[in-house]
Amino acid sequence: MDSKERFTACADVYVKYRPSYPPEAIDCLMAACGLAPGMAVADIGAGTGKLARLLLERGLAVHAVEPNDAMRGAMEQALAGAPGLHPVRASAEETGLPATSVEAVTAAQAFHWFDRARFKEECRRILKPGGKVALVWNKRDLSDPFMAAYEDVIQANHDDMPNRTMHDIEEAYAPFFAHYNIHRIASWQSLDFEGLVGRALSSSYAPQPGHPRHAALLDALRGLFERYNRDGRVTFVYRTEVVVGKI
Repeated sequence: MDSKERFTACADVYVKYRPSYPPEAIDCLMAACGLAPGMAVADIGAGTGKLARLLLERGLAVHAVEPNDAMRGAMEQALAGAPGLHPVRASAEETGLPATSVEAVTAAQAFHWFDRARFKEECRRILKPGGKVALVWNKRDLSDPFMAAYEDVIQANHDDMPNRTMHDIEEAYAPFFAHYNIHRIASWQSLDFEGLVGRALSSSYAPQPGHPRHAALLDALRGLFERYNRDGRVTFVYRTEVVVGKI
């Protein structure tokens, strides 16, 4: 499936069940990129606006670049009227933004979908001199027993899961950046059973309703929830990473 269309069917659950990013991660991003209110950033692969919302709250002008109509529409609805928001229907490789127009480029949960060589050249084109790129991730912490069990369920019941690992992505940092730093912040998300199902279905590779494996996924999630819930909730444990550098 074209990566630009993978999230069309799950935009609504993405809005509702995907986690945001901790304030400490945004503090880190702002400081590492030298950002201040009034400056302009390009948030690439902005999706439903999870990161864009937090950047707007810091007083930045955000060019939220998202090629998927459903995801961008969800962002525009969620952030309607937010001062400083500039939605852009374009790809990471061809943003259409003016040359040397932004102080920083951000990408949250999206870098692995890009043509990295072309994205690198586009960053070089749109960044002002000295501008930096910040990649943000909420990584599932598989050292946690529940998170490891959840990973097993997803691996056993996915549909067309991309053949990429975080190790593969981390290996791409060195050729992408001239130099970079990684900042790690602990974060978590508390979910009831409906939230657990929604969180699973927010992944592009999850079998959606009507798919032959959808019922099996729900059964597996029910068993997982019954095993690990405490007082009707489970906790997703994340390690939020902010990777900042110059290209």
